[in-house]
Amino acid sequence: MEIKTVSIGQPVADFELEAYVSDEFKKIKLSDYKGTWVALIFYPADFTFVCPTELEEAAKYHEEFRGLGAEIMSVSTDTAFVHKAWHDNSPAIGTVKYPMLADPIGAVCRQFGTYIEAEGLSLRGTFLIDPEGVLKTIEIHDNSIGRSARELLRKLKAAQFVATHSGNVCPASWEPGEDTLKPGIDLVGKI
Repeated sequence: MEIKTVSIGQPVADFELEAYVSDEFKKIKLSDYKGTWVALIFYPADFTFVCPTELEEAAKYHEEFRGLGAEIMSVSTDTAFVHKAWHDNSPAIGTVKYPMLADPIGAVCRQFGTYIEAEGLSLRGTFLIDPEGVLKTIEIHDNSIGRSARELLRKLKAAQFVATHSGNVCPASWEPGEDTLKPGIDLVGKI
């Protein structure tokens, strides 16, 4: 079976994965979050070096994401039982309150184009999905380079702004309250 990978501006196909969240195991479907912004954070593996720094940093911003109507979910090819063991044994991962999704066969990693066939692991990938299930951002890079949860939050705010302000676009490093641009009107400069 061929898996179609996600594309910017396209609906993301629904998926269901086992997850460890709130000290329990549960099945989570992407469609359960219809009407909510979703930030998916793919990472290589539990019990590693860079991954706990990223997931702990995302945990620090989790309430701010939720206040903006968004949910964070992490995804790796580890099982939900390994997620629990990591959560129970790592002070950094012990701070994680968002769902930790388990993709041991790599189906969702393949769907998002992060799966490393030769290793059975995921690349570091970050994706923002809007409340209608449409993909808005993609970030995939080498596993030796950690990401910034603060930058993911900034991207969420920019995506939400343009979603509610038709015709506006956000320039580089845009933060709420700063000037935006209107293509076709602002050929040079700010509004």
